[in-house]
Amino acid sequence: ELQDLDEEFRENHAGDIETRFYKTFESVYSYVIKLNTYLSDLENGIYVQQMLETPYNGIMLLTVEAKFPGPLRERLLVAYYRHSSGSSTQIDDVCKLLRSTEYDPSSPHAPPAAKYPESYFSRVPINPRFVQMVIDRLRSDDVYSMVASFPFPEHRSTALAHQAAMLYVCLYFSPDLLHLEEAKMREIVDKFFPDNWVLSLHMGMLVNLAEAWQPYKAAAKALANSIALPNAKRQAAMHGAKVGELLARTADLLKEGVLVEKSGVGPDSTAAQCGPRLQCDASLADVAHDSVVLRRRSEAGCASRLRDSVLSDSRFNGEQLFQLLLLTAQFEFRLKEAILSRKADTWEALKVSALNDWRRAQRRV
Repeated sequence: ELQDLDEEFRENHAGDIETRFYKTFESVYSYVIKLNTYLSDLENGIYVQQMLETPYNGIMLLTVEAKFPGPLRERLLVAYYRHSSGSSTQIDDVCKLLRSTEYDPSSPHAPPAAKYPESYFSRVPINPRFVQMVIDRLRSDDVYSMVASFPFPEHRSTALAHQAAMLYVCLYFSPDLLHLEEAKMREIVDKFFPDNWVLSLHMGMLVNLAEAWQPYKAAAKALANSIALPNAKRQAAMHGAKVGELLARTADLLKEGVLVEKSGVGPDSTAAQCGPRLQCDASLADVAHDSVVLRRRSEAGCASRLRDSVLSDSRFNGEQLFQLLLLTAQFEFRLKEAILSRKADTWEALKVSALNDWRRAQRRV
């Protein structure tokens, strides 16, 4: 029977499909090798620029794990090896990197795997010195210069959300930080996670820190204040109240002529119009992320209590949230169109203003 299945698979799927899957897995391994080669060259002085490539390696590994569960990966690799006419020179290393882990994303009720994902990431080690450099850079700097675009203090975690996701991935390349470095983890939580505990790593990939950091002593202790129920209730109530306010405010701005009349010309008016958009983005992200069900393995766990608190105290209404999402998208589109339509006039006005400022400065000299 197994031989019949093998023949059927060979006739129907061998060749192009197997090769495409294998090339996907091989490209992940090739990226890791090229990254290590680059780091070696950097250490030897061949390159001088800094880089932030380590998080992308982690994201690729997590994406492969989510989209291709371990048993499926192993079967695909075995099928490719058996049916391919010419074996790849890297197939042994690809198999070692992408062999099955204990984690199964298709079984949400399964207990968490021990030392996952750091044991997965450690299969192809990266120079720890450069991992530490990347972590320090992400900890201390505003890598994407987003803080200036989110001037309100309550939106700081939203401004740093993408950088926070990168830092989350990088920490698994240096798990001692998560286990032992309480002071550094406290600094990370205070800067990136003071009022949020759900991260978007990639499209459709969410992670709940209340669950993910539970096995790590230093990380769990640092996060305790952020996920305390009083703080969760206060944040949920604040963002829940803003949803109704922003619905009315955004609808008012979308009325015919209102956006154009209030927009004006110049950077100050643009910033004034961007204020509601930033508030919509922040409230949408917080309420939508914190109310989502990530795993169901522990209905009585901390993550479940946090979610229930968010749903209750924010008075969560899925229809209202979806309506705000639509209005925000429409508002962003119209604002962009209004700014682009006045681009030439704005350029000329600012050019004249800059020239006048320069002339006044020359007269004073």
